[in-house]
Amino acid sequence: MPSILRLPHAGALAAAVSLLLAAALPPAQAVGTDFGPLPPHNPYAGPPGTATMHGDTGSSDATPLPGPGAGRLTSKRVALQSACPTVLVGADTYPVALCTPMLTRIPTVHLLDPATGASLARLPLAKGSLLGGVYAYLDHADRLVVVDGDKNLLRVAHRRNAAGDWQLYVDRSLSLAAAIPGDDSVTGLAPDWRGRVWFATGGGVVGTADEATGAVRTLALPPGERVDNSLSTAPEGTAVTTSHATYLLTAAPDGTPTVRWRHAYDRGPARKPGQLSWGTGSTPTFLGPTTGTDYVAVVDNASPTVHLLVHRTDTGAQVCSTPVLLAGGSGSENSPIGAGRSVFVASTYGYPYPALPEGAGESVPPSADFAGGLTRVDVRADGSGCDLKWDTAVRSSAVPRLSTADGLIHTVLRGSLLPGSDATSLLDPYSYAQIDPETGSVVRRQHLGASSLYDTLQMVGSIAPGGVVYQGTITGVVRIAAG
Repeated sequence: MPSILRLPHAGALAAAVSLLLAAALPPAQAVGTDFGPLPPHNPYAGPPGTATMHGDTGSSDATPLPGPGAGRLTSKRVALQSACPTVLVGADTYPVALCTPMLTRIPTVHLLDPATGASLARLPLAKGSLLGGVYAYLDHADRLVVVDGDKNLLRVAHRRNAAGDWQLYVDRSLSLAAAIPGDDSVTGLAPDWRGRVWFATGGGVVGTADEATGAVRTLALPPGERVDNSLSTAPEGTAVTTSHATYLLTAAPDGTPTVRWRHAYDRGPARKPGQLSWGTGSTPTFLGPTTGTDYVAVVDNASPTVHLLVHRTDTGAQVCSTPVLLAGGSGSENSPIGAGRSVFVASTYGYPYPALPEGAGESVPPSADFAGGLTRVDVRADGSGCDLKWDTAVRSSAVPRLSTADGLIHTVLRGSLLPGSDATSLLDPYSYAQIDPETGSVVRRQHLGASSLYDTLQMVGSIAPGGVVYQGTITGVVRIAAG
C-alpha cells in the first residue's frame, strides 16, 4: 500500500484536531417514514439487514434494525492493521469481518466480540485479487460464505474449542476452479431461493454452485464485459451489472444460468476519479412498493452527469433514467439504497483511494476534489417514471445505510482541515452521521477521529442488534454504540 497508510506520528495532531471538531449537532429524533417493504428474507442467508455487505441478498442497503438512538454515543477504534470492508452479524449476534491486512494482503476472517469489537479469533484465507474478494455473506447457520484465492467456495464457521477459546474453521469447501478460467477470480456471490450459490467473476462468467450435488454450471457473458461489483438475488432471479449492461438471470433445471433480460447503459468515455472500474459502481439494488423486488436500480457512468436507471424486474422495461448527484461530483462507486419506491444515491466522485484494482485504467479527468453528494429519487406510484426529491452535497465517505426502524440514513462524513474546501488530506476528520431521508439534512453528527486511521474508504457500516454500528475502515473497525 502507498505511504498514506504509514502514520507513525499522527496521533498528537489527530487528537488536537479532535478537540477542535468534537462539537456535535443535537441528538436526532426518529423520523418514522414508512418506506414500504424491503426485499423478502432469503431463507439461505443470515438475519435481514446484517447477512450481506448490502444488508440482504437483494442489496437494498437498508435494514429493519434501528441505529444507536438519541442518547449519548461512544465510539471505539478496533485496530486490526487491515482494511475491513465487510462486517456481518449472525443470529448469534457475533460480528464476522472479512479484512485484508495492509502489508500481506492475505484475506483474513475475524470473529469479533459483540461487547467490545475486539478480535476473538482469526483465519487467513488463500490470497486472491485486491481486498481478497470483498463480497461474502452469512448463511442461515451463521457461516461466512466466501470464495478464496484458490477458487474454493468456503463456509467458515465459528465455535469454542475444548479450552473454551473461540476458533474459526472451514466447515465446507467446494472447488470452483474447473469452471473459472485460470486468470479469473470471483468478485461476488449470493444464495438463491433454492440454496444454490450464484457467483460472478471479474472476467464476466456467471455461475451457480449446488453444494448438495457438487454441480457447478456457468454462463460466459459477452466478451469484454467485466463484473466489478457483486450480484443480487430475489425470488424472480439474479441481477448482475457488468461494465456494459444490467442482466436478470434465472437458472435452467440443471442450474445453468440463462438470460431473462439485458439492458445496456451509458458507461461513459472512461473511469471517473473516485471509481474503481470503468462502468457502473453499482451492485444492482432490488426495491419496490409491493413485493420489495418490483424494480432493479443501478447508476450509470454517463458524462458529465450520471443517471439512476430503474427497470421493472419482470420485463426489464426501463421505468426511468434520472440525472442524479447534481450538487457535487457526479459519479458513484456505491450501490444505491432502495426501499419501497425510494432510491438514494451517494457520490464517490474524487474520493482518494490509496490503491486501485489491477487494470482499473486511468481516470478522466486524472483527479478531482471530493465534493460529495447524495440524491433521493422516488419512483412514481403508478410506475410511469421517477421524480428527483432532493439533491445535496453531503460528503459521505461510507456506503450509507437506511434504517426503516428509526427512519434515518446512517453513514460517516469526511470533513476537511480547510473550511469550505473539498480538498482531502491525511489528517481529515471523520464523523458518524444520521441523515433525514425526507430532506437530506444531517440531523446528528458525532466525531469519530482524524487521520487516515479512520478513513472509511467508501466501505459499508452494518447496524447490529442493540443499535450498534460496525464501520469498516482502512485500518480495522470502528464500533459506535449508545452509552
